[in-house]
Amino acid sequence: MASAYTPEEPAVHPTLSQVVSAMESLWPLGLQEGWDASGIVAGRPEQIIQRIHWAVDPVQVVANEAVASGADLVITHHPLFLRPVTSMAASTFKGKVLHTLVEQSCALITAHTNADSAVGGVSDVLAEILGLENTVPLAAAQDGLTEEGIGRVGTLPSAMRLEEFATRVYGALPAVAGGVRVAGDPDGIVSKVAITGGAGDSLFEYVRDHEADVYITADLRHHPASEAREQAMMGSDRPYLIDVSHFASEWLWLPAGANALERALADEGFSITSAVSAINTDPWDFILTSGDNATTTHDETD
Repeated sequence: MASAYTPEEPAVHPTLSQVVSAMESLWPLGLQEGWDASGIVAGRPEQIIQRIHWAVDPVQVVANEAVASGADLVITHHPLFLRPVTSMAASTFKGKVLHTLVEQSCALITAHTNADSAVGGVSDVLAEILGLENTVPLAAAQDGLTEEGIGRVGTLPSAMRLEEFATRVYGALPAVAGGVRVAGDPDGIVSKVAITGGAGDSLFEYVRDHEADVYITADLRHHPASEAREQAMMGSDRPYLIDVSHFASEWLWLPAGANALERALADEGFSITSAVSAINTDPWDFILTSGDNATTTHDETD
């Protein structure tokens, strides 16, 4: 006799507080820098979360995209309120983002420097994509595990010419108008690599302590970069510098972060759907270079 049909059990979706708990196990808030503002920005703890939308920046186009997709929660890397504000009125651009989400019952959480420092965070993902081995934190966390901290330092399986390695970096990142800038001898040999996802020109002391051949980071300002190169020329001419897009260096973490959170929630018996925004929120639209009148714009990541 045929067995009776048993329908599949309905999916169990987590509450916002249960998502927060899972995120804490992956990217503890205790790892964030003292100036940071990670954590819940908006949302009720008891809200049911079925669809999570991931992005680097909590900007209006991302909020619109999330709402249009039916997301219950947006997780961004960058905080919306990193600096204090006195109004959340929709007449301000930050207030408009928040109103867009809240009015459609969409919560917002940010995971910033805690996601930079944690194992499997921004710099770990970038290091893995570039093929680095034997990685350690560039600047170890004061109150964390030995594997936790800002940035990573690792070695390439085989030494490479700087130009060849910079080409690998360029090819690994989402396309942005600014491209990749490099300081150093194109034929210089690099083996030990230091990385910081996002801005890292305050960490040159640690880069030198690790005796890295090349340092990859974003938003390199003129004076720190110039001083680093001048100091390098007093010795071994290292570290060389590779300056990348802030947005691009951190976007690579989003798919990995989404997968990690899905697995953590699945281990607790919960089901969610994740989507990573393909909108390029790098603030630059085009670049002009010497002898080149062409302009380049990018609306989505490659």
